[in-house]
Amino acid sequence: MSTPASGCAPAGAAQPHQVRPAGRPDNAWVSQAIERIQADYQRSADTHLIALPLQPYTAAGIDLYFKDESTHPTGSLKHRLARSLFLYALCNGWVNEGTTVVEASSGSTAVSEAYFARLLGLPFVAVMPRSTSAEKVDLITFYGGRCHFVDHAAQVYDAARQVAAETAGHYMDQFTYAERATDWRGNNNIAQSMFAQMARERHPVPRWVVVGAGTGGTSATIGRYIRYQCHDTQLCVAEPEGSVFSAYHRSGDASLCAPGSRIEGIGRPRVEASFIRTLVDRMIDVPDGDAIAAMHALGRLLGRKLGPSTGTNFSAMLTLADEMRQRGELGAVLSLICDAGERYRHSYHDPAWVLRTFGQPTIQNPALADL
Repeated sequence: MSTPASGCAPAGAAQPHQVRPAGRPDNAWVSQAIERIQADYQRSADTHLIALPLQPYTAAGIDLYFKDESTHPTGSLKHRLARSLFLYALCNGWVNEGTTVVEASSGSTAVSEAYFARLLGLPFVAVMPRSTSAEKVDLITFYGGRCHFVDHAAQVYDAARQVAAETAGHYMDQFTYAERATDWRGNNNIAQSMFAQMARERHPVPRWVVVGAGTGGTSATIGRYIRYQCHDTQLCVAEPEGSVFSAYHRSGDASLCAPGSRIEGIGRPRVEASFIRTLVDRMIDVPDGDAIAAMHALGRLLGRKLGPSTGTNFSAMLTLADEMRQRGELGAVLSLICDAGERYRHSYHDPAWVLRTFGQPTIQNPALADL
């Protein structure tokens, strides 16, 4: 079956993602590469868990928290994913000395993969929409990567496969492998870290964990961990306008397509293989205006600039906290700071750019009006 011109294909469709060089891998080089990544990890500290005391929720017995993933060396949640993807590719024999690594990305994963490619001395090519923030492009080139631009998000898949074929390289394919490259049972993954850091809080087992979905890998890891540990926690995915995951969650139809999200880093025009709908208890659709307003509101509360995917998470958290308060429920709502706002100075933090891109944003979430 041919892939539609839009680039939208059914989830899990078998598609070649790499050109494997002939012959056995250089096991000595692979072992050295794995050691370099593990040494880099050993030098790393865990990210902070930030409590957000916010009236009237705190008084009602509802606590809000954010795990701050912006403090990784490459500045985003995707640092964990990139490390896992490189180890997965090395152990599978897909990446060897001199292999050109190719990734389809909206920016943050590419920044992190460029970092690990430089660590291993490998060429790296990021395939991204032209709308990707200039700050992310600069970071990719800073780490020695090359950017290959396409006009629309749905074009990144075929373009990445083509670049990998032309360079005899490896297409990392985060959208397929994100949910399987990470050990979801623990091994200091993001889920285990979140729950361990909550251990001494008023509500140590959160009522809700809220994440966005780009690949779906983070929601899959957290959702599986929650079930494996038998926690009384529900998983919510905050869904930006234009993304397909919410409709897929309702229908189970993996052939669905959508225009794609204008909130950089989350949302997709097609159903990705790494998004596991059966792990998600709730989808909350977040309008673009609410995502941007929540980004600014949370930034004021924390005294720093944040990215728009974090704003999307925060808007969904407020919806859940309001519902809990109305029902008289106690508990914690936990989410992620995905990356810092410095990456979006000339886009989501530029009022003129926002007006050109979104028009005059309107706020639909009543909880945001009080912040």
